[in-house]
Amino acid sequence: MNKIKNRILFGILFLSQICLAQSTINLMLYRQDFKNISGNNTVSVTSYEKDGLHLVFTGGVGNIDAYSLDQEGILSPISNHELYKKEGPARGMVADNINGTDFLFVANKHGNVIETFKILNNGSLEHVHLVEDTEETHLGTAITLQVVHMKNTSYLLIGGLEDTPGLSSFKIENNGALTHVQSMKDDETIHTDGIIGMFTHKIKGKTFLYTSGFQDNGVSSFRIYENGTFKNINNIDDDTTSTYLTGAYPVTGVTLGDNNYIIVGHRHHKYYKRDGFIKRPNFVYHGDAVSVFKVNKKGALLPHSILKDDEKTKLQGQTRIEIISVNNNEAILAVGTRDDASIQLCKLDINGILTPIHYLETGYSIYYGLKSHKIGEDNFLIAGSNRFDMNKVVSYKISPKIDRTGKSLKHIVNLKYTKDATQTQIDKAVKAFVNLKNKISEIATIEWGINDSKEGVSKGFTHTFIITFNNEHAREVYLFHEAHLGMIKEIGAIIADVFVMDYWVNNK
Repeated sequence: MNKIKNRILFGILFLSQICLAQSTINLMLYRQDFKNISGNNTVSVTSYEKDGLHLVFTGGVGNIDAYSLDQEGILSPISNHELYKKEGPARGMVADNINGTDFLFVANKHGNVIETFKILNNGSLEHVHLVEDTEETHLGTAITLQVVHMKNTSYLLIGGLEDTPGLSSFKIENNGALTHVQSMKDDETIHTDGIIGMFTHKIKGKTFLYTSGFQDNGVSSFRIYENGTFKNINNIDDDTTSTYLTGAYPVTGVTLGDNNYIIVGHRHHKYYKRDGFIKRPNFVYHGDAVSVFKVNKKGALLPHSILKDDEKTKLQGQTRIEIISVNNNEAILAVGTRDDASIQLCKLDINGILTPIHYLETGYSIYYGLKSHKIGEDNFLIAGSNRFDMNKVVSYKISPKIDRTGKSLKHIVNLKYTKDATQTQIDKAVKAFVNLKNKISEIATIEWGINDSKEGVSKGFTHTFIITFNNEHAREVYLFHEAHLGMIKEIGAIIADVFVMDYWVNNK
């Protein structure tokens, strides 16, 4: 009898693993909402849950916006707050609880300061502390922040770029103030010149920090001690065969079973056009890939596996890697790309092997603005772009992929013009809308007409435009395309109202 029960249990477990595998390899992103931001661009995004309230913070040039996020992925603006000297962008942001108080820590990149905001009960922010760069610290052009919780104290680890590269540790006081503990100046050995990614693993009571070195093309491991000090453990350089660390950029990690992994992406230096920005211009381009490292018992990194970019993936110019979900056997990751302007979903199995799932072409470059967030059983991604013409934050839900085979998408836009709009202005607006077909190749067809209904229920809408897309990627590219956003800005003054609906149709 026991053997039969064991076989049944084994069968159930086996089938559940099959179902889990089938469901994870079929995941896709679906846009839920987008909202305007008050700053010039959305360089960075972070999220936080406070007493059941789900919050999103976006950092742009000069300020921070706060939003709430509901179960459907809808964003609602709460407040906006100026950065020190109206500088920025708020390149690095991290929210955490320090001894019962919720704080948002912000790396004000061109303000050369770290700012602390208290997160209030409604999700708004209150500025409580600021620490400026000195000759002793490495806060100039501050970019990346990582909170490290030890047994009795929490610390903020800070990395920067360009003029004064290095790694710094600050004790976080109960009131959000930062007290300097240690700074380590970048040298030819460690990879802390341009720390754009950081992650911590706790392994058998010990805490380890991992950093990317954007300018010096590699990753480094550090041991963090109870008093907030740290020491270097090992360093891995880029090469032209097995590692892909030229312009090492995002860093994250995950524990699967007994295995601790660090996942590192890179935005290769070949993608940078600004003269003089890259310190080591004699690099070799040998492709794009996401690198997986295994952590040994001493906290050191060991090269483990790679996922190379190909015609089926979108991995060119990786700028953010987010862990979406984890169980004991696998993790689902999202890779945000600046040059492919996409979000690539991947699966990391317990053996440390990355497998691409599906990707969504977002229609905008992702720079540092990508953050995963979970509400109940639902997984979301919040995204933004460094594009100055976009000025938006976008939410996506991670769900099983919907089969759109043999279907196309109709995007219907109904417009109502202002009463004082002249016929010349309306004709010009129509021409600008129709001309999008010549500027956005993802538009399959576009047609339009003037309302001819006499039923009296048109509610003042006079013009209808019907755009056909062949897939979801095309709709996203169109929505956030520079030409589309420019057209909206151009004709916006004479638009009294707009009504939009999308639907899928079977192709004949």
